[in-house]
Amino acid sequence: MQELWNAVDDYFNAHFLSPDPILDHILTFSDESGLPQINVSPAQGKMLYLLAQLTNAKNILEIGTLGGYSTVWLARALPKGGKVVTLEADPHHVDVARKNIAHAGFADVVDVHLGYASDILPTLTNQAPFDFIFVDADKVNSALYLDWATKLGRVGATIILDNAPRKGAIIQADSTDENVIGMRRAVEFIGNHPRLSATVVQTVGSKGLDGFVLIRLTE
Repeated sequence: MQELWNAVDDYFNAHFLSPDPILDHILTFSDESGLPQINVSPAQGKMLYLLAQLTNAKNILEIGTLGGYSTVWLARALPKGGKVVTLEADPHHVDVARKNIAHAGFADVVDVHLGYASDILPTLTNQAPFDFIFVDADKVNSALYLDWATKLGRVGATIILDNAPRKGAIIQADSTDENVIGMRRAVEFIGNHPRLSATVVQTVGSKGLDGFVLIRLTE
């Protein structure tokens, strides 16, 4: 099935994504720098770009930078004067991301913070409210990040929680995988929160069985 999913992804990408040397460079440089190949796929990057544009996001928060691939997609969606704030705990990842972001021409648009998101998020109140929040960091603390998203997002903000299905393992109530446990905790947090309206979008493609939770922060 993975071979089929890859082929279908390739088909749609050939029609919907133009050749992009800058994004290709980001992926290549990140790989050569030893970063794990866990960035969003090109199709998912384009989806983030479109969702940010559709919601007219001007102030974007990203939790989990990695090499800056998704960051650049989000920065491209900004109107003039917009800003992306992105958080990353790994110093090497931050170094690579900053170089990639500068190569893409967004050094003055993207603010990269080095440190644990749990430490940085409480300091961002002066940069809030955010219109669009992309949560793609360690899955163990996903519920904590979503809690902060409710505090830092504006009314009507869009929140994306990535990799929610955990390749199907999300339904395993007895799982001992800390990532699955963390994501199940996040799903329960969303379902019980009075200001979060959500649905899941499951996907298959180059990243296998994947998907995300699409959330709106209500009044």
